[in-house]
Amino acid sequence: MRLLICAGGTGGGVYPALSILQALKNEANPVLWVGGEGGMEAELVKKAGLPYTAIPAAGVHGVGLRALPGNILRLARGVLASRRILKEFQPEVLLFTGGYLAVPMALAGRHIPSLLYVPDIEPGLALKTLSRFASTIALTAEPSRTFFKHSKARVEVTGYPVRQDLLEWNRERGAEKLGLDAQQPILLVTGGSKGARSINRAIVKGLPELLQVTQICHLTGALDWEEVQMAREALSPDLQKRYFAAPYLHEMGAALACADLVISRAGASTLGEYPLFGLPAILVPYPYAWRYQKVNAMYLVEQGAAVMIENQNLAEQLVPTVLRLIGSPEKLAAMRKAMRTLHRPQAAERIASLVLALAQPQHGDNSWSV
Repeated sequence: MRLLICAGGTGGGVYPALSILQALKNEANPVLWVGGEGGMEAELVKKAGLPYTAIPAAGVHGVGLRALPGNILRLARGVLASRRILKEFQPEVLLFTGGYLAVPMALAGRHIPSLLYVPDIEPGLALKTLSRFASTIALTAEPSRTFFKHSKARVEVTGYPVRQDLLEWNRERGAEKLGLDAQQPILLVTGGSKGARSINRAIVKGLPELLQVTQICHLTGALDWEEVQMAREALSPDLQKRYFAAPYLHEMGAALACADLVISRAGASTLGEYPLFGLPAILVPYPYAWRYQKVNAMYLVEQGAAVMIENQNLAEQLVPTVLRLIGSPEKLAAMRKAMRTLHRPQAAERIASLVLALAQPQHGDNSWSV
């Protein structure tokens, strides 16, 4: 099966696509990955040993009037570039796990069977647009189905396809990797690859108080790394031993496996990776973009697996909330149980089977023409 993957970003795009590809094993050959120009996905994809090419892409929803004409032009250029790629590669199936990046490819390849994976609970405009061209739509969670009730595509709830390397870790090995004590509470703080400044600063401010009751693994992102380093150096030697800080951690499974509680934004990966480990969460939705993170957070809150703090309330509420949860093992145990019930095992394998089904003869001639 000749497979073309179009995905950008990380938690909602690249990592799920890599997991699906791993589940496909040798069934997908050859494979071509299409990303965005200047996208962070290029390094991850090339590291995985996959052929990679880029197309122009830009969003048009919520864009200011000054930027809109340029973005429309980039979209048109992306469609032309996609046509050239499709004509040369001749894929049998298209796999989309990204947002606006995939729109030019979907337009150009609208006659080719395609699967759209929707990582967040509520799809944005780009994913709603992509759904019009999709043959099959795979969803992380059941509440997403309502957004596709009028779709002609096959719609399946598969769960979030987690990375296989995450499964290699347990609490003891994870704590040892971080230089922490597995017998004591561990708080994980993460803001994604770029970091989350408001979360970082709220944690730094509360370090002396928090480190009295819990160890902390703080993944800061590159933006605030120097500021956090200075704060760590100002701690007493005893507290420094209880505080692991780094701008980024390649072995993310180590941190997820040993944590008792996590503080983070509410991107798509929270819907898959936290349930995998049964990890209770304090979620702080990113406030400067469309509402999808808040919808993700509310879904986990409603299940009893997380609590939510609005970004503007971090300074006042974060430390008291952590202290309250760390001091209540019964509450954490209930949240852990609720989070674990949301895990859908074999999600990647289920999506892989849907991709393979699209390559079968009943889908007719998968070739296309300009």
